[in-house]
Amino acid sequence: MNAPTPATDPQITRFRLSDQYQQLKNSFHRHLIQQIEERDLDIDRWDAVKIDRFVTEQMRRYVVEQRLPVNQRESEALARDARDELMGFGPIQGLIDDDSVNDIVVNGPATVFIEREGRLYTAPVRFFNDAHVIRVIQRILAPIGRRVDESTPMVDARLPDGSRVNAIIPPIALDGPCLSIRKFRKQPLSADDLLRYGTLSEAELHYLKERVEKRTNLIVVGGTGSGKTTFLNLLSQWIPPDERIITVEDAAELRLNHGHVVRLETRPPNLEGERAVSARDLVRNALRMRPDRIIVGEVRGDEVLDMLQAMNTGHDGSMTTIHANSTRDAVHRLELLAGFAGYTGSEVTFRGQVASAIQLLVHVSRLKGGERRVMSVTEVLGLRGHELLTRELFRYDVERGQHVDCREVP
Repeated sequence: MNAPTPATDPQITRFRLSDQYQQLKNSFHRHLIQQIEERDLDIDRWDAVKIDRFVTEQMRRYVVEQRLPVNQRESEALARDARDELMGFGPIQGLIDDDSVNDIVVNGPATVFIEREGRLYTAPVRFFNDAHVIRVIQRILAPIGRRVDESTPMVDARLPDGSRVNAIIPPIALDGPCLSIRKFRKQPLSADDLLRYGTLSEAELHYLKERVEKRTNLIVVGGTGSGKTTFLNLLSQWIPPDERIITVEDAAELRLNHGHVVRLETRPPNLEGERAVSARDLVRNALRMRPDRIIVGEVRGDEVLDMLQAMNTGHDGSMTTIHANSTRDAVHRLELLAGFAGYTGSEVTFRGQVASAIQLLVHVSRLKGGERRVMSVTEVLGLRGHELLTRELFRYDVERGQHVDCREVP
């Protein structure tokens, strides 16, 4: 029988969650920083093997010098955690490296949750204090030039692999700094993966592939955690390689496997509240960059008017996502966003623009058990009176647990 690893050993887990261990890890981390500064070591140039060797050697010396009552497994856990503090994202680095973890949620220093297969579990890690959480947040933000402080207590960001990050700190967060990470798979989901998981049917897959190749303007509709961005990535795989794509996102998450992509990312205002670059600014600029298609990560503000204009002015095959619970709700949300953007025309005129710009609405959802499904593929046929005329081509029957091809229904 195999011995438990440090990650699964209950005794090690209890030790790592104790206040004693947190204080010990904090002291050893300060010791490492002191050694690096005194010896003027440039560890940023070291590879992982050299860093491991340095931390392990320092750990052994520290245990002896301080006469710490720790056994070998506990010292190995301490060395590994210290390495993550030094070069990674502290206590959550192991969770980031774990491919089975989909989401990481930090609710203050002592409470960390993870999501696996659509269900939340308590994670066997914790932070030392509020300052420790904020230090990890700042390490995440540093490479992309964003900040979080009392004047800007909320921020959206991303990890180097594109995983989505949101952070909010006191005084807005009353129970301590909070961090939410929506992880991206190291290998993006393929069409075969989605067929195997039952996300969509083979008929839907072939239909959507054909529509993307024929430059259909479409919107992926869904709620939080439904897989909108993942599905948009899948659709982008079918864009012909000779087309030029411009992407616009608040935090760069899309990973398009395409040879001709220009990625644009919004920028928040500086300390003086100036020099912000909005999604609307980037969509307008993208129109001047000779795009064949424009892909907006999510329409959530006044960029909606410029996105519809792009779809109506020769940039066929453009795509975006929108937060809504159904295709009908998506149209209402577009109208609401247009109002926020200063649109003063009539409702009928705006719906006419929508009917002209968008040909397909794809609704994705996460079910109660955590499974993600394409709930509906709806074609926009035009405008009839005051209402948008649509036709459902595919739908997912929740009660029967199967995809239905509505084109075959008389």
